[in-house]
Amino acid sequence: MNPVSSGPLSLAYSPCPNDTFIFHALVNDRIDCGDISFSDPVLDDVETLNRWAMRGRMDVTKLSFHAFGHLAAKYFLLRSGSALGRGCGPLLVAGPGRRSDAPANWRIGIPGRYTTAAMLLRLFTPGAVRLVETRFERIIPQVAAGELDAGVIIHESRFTYQASGLELVCDLGKWWESETGLPIPLGGIAVRRDLGPATALKVEDAVRASLEYAFTTPEASRDYIAGNAQEIDPGVIRSHIDLYVNRFSLGLGEEGEAAVREFLGRGEAAGFLPSNSFGIFPLL
Repeated sequence: MNPVSSGPLSLAYSPCPNDTFIFHALVNDRIDCGDISFSDPVLDDVETLNRWAMRGRMDVTKLSFHAFGHLAAKYFLLRSGSALGRGCGPLLVAGPGRRSDAPANWRIGIPGRYTTAAMLLRLFTPGAVRLVETRFERIIPQVAAGELDAGVIIHESRFTYQASGLELVCDLGKWWESETGLPIPLGGIAVRRDLGPATALKVEDAVRASLEYAFTTPEASRDYIAGNAQEIDPGVIRSHIDLYVNRFSLGLGEEGEAAVREFLGRGEAAGFLPSNSFGIFPLL
């Protein structure tokens, strides 16, 4: 783990529209962050961020909740900035005519070992073992080309997969909601615990202020979001933000916290997370 930062905090999040919408104001000096500051952000695929977090590379980072289950002893989870909700979970898709087959026997593309999508698939189909890790934007082309039998898609892909001739096998988010009655927790913002709770709370306030700015002046972040997005169609970008940025992003609240605890608890019970991940869940 890196030593405690005395200067600007390193920051990483994904280039997806929900993250760039949330962080635009913070990284472009549109809000007052008080006595903390941030270095230039690093934007990369969420699985890359998950793996960097395993090494404690960044002070403040976006994480999949699956990855957080492995890192709860090293990171605080902020109450602001999360992607969590209803009707926004990963989708299991396949080529035409495959929906009646047994998914456990398929070669299924997943957007990274530590993604929430990967653990959700394993909870849904415990027997699935032929999992192929690949970047999320490559899953649809690989399934369409027959290189994979199916894939678990996330982010903007949920709005575009039908154009590639793929069909929905299971909405894993809806499955989770029917199983638990809770929204699906996808990812959150985490701060290294060795920075201390006082710094983490200041970061939490800054992330919330940045999101509040985004809600009140949504056009301000338009170019920043489009410049980083995989899918540049304005309608897709708007749909992405509307789906993944919501009241839980401002603050998890009791329902959001319950959803995260349920997800980590089920992961631990199934043996996908370390045995101490649920018990030491360190919400600020």
